Amino acid sequence: GELHGRRGGHDEPHLPGDPVKTSPIMMLFYLGLGTVFGLVLSRSGAADYNYIQGMFLLEEFQLYGIIGTAVAVTAPGLYLLKRYGKTVTGAPIQFERKPGHRGNVFGGLLFGAGWSITGMCPGPILVNIGEGKLYAIAALAGTLVGAGAFGVLYPKLQGILRLPPLQVGTGEG
Repeated sequence: GELHGRRGGHDEPHLPGDPVKTSPIMMLFYLGLGTVFGLVLSRSGAADYNYIQGMFLLEEFQLYGIIGTAVAVTAPGLYLLKRYGKTVTGAPIQFERKPGHRGNVFGGLLFGAGWSITGMCPGPILVNIGEGKLYAIAALAGTLVGAGAFGVLYPKLQGILRLPPLQVGTGEG
């Protein structure tokens, strides 16, 4: 298949993990998890522009604690998943090491600059929209334009930055 969801006649009808194959119960479960995650981001201040600006200016340290807690909770969970090799549903799990390349540096710089300027990364953009903060719509538009530009420019950037070929799919297979 091609990028951006365009499929050819030789492609599988659905990619692994497509919502079409996900049961309604699991969809509700995912919706619930996303809602709880958004609530936690909102109530903790992780979606608040002033807290994020304060973090980048080294004036507010609350978000460093939140990030540290996330790492402290996630690291043992990933260790257990790697050690026992199964997800909660019993499916085998594999961690593929991603190659380092120049794109990691440029992508990290762009992501950090956008996060610092807007005070939002992708998750908090939706939280801020849900809180009624209209300026988050501009951040969402910038994110979508940036993702589209990345898709269009990737073939040109691939040679310059020595990027690997794109893998089409949901990341589950």
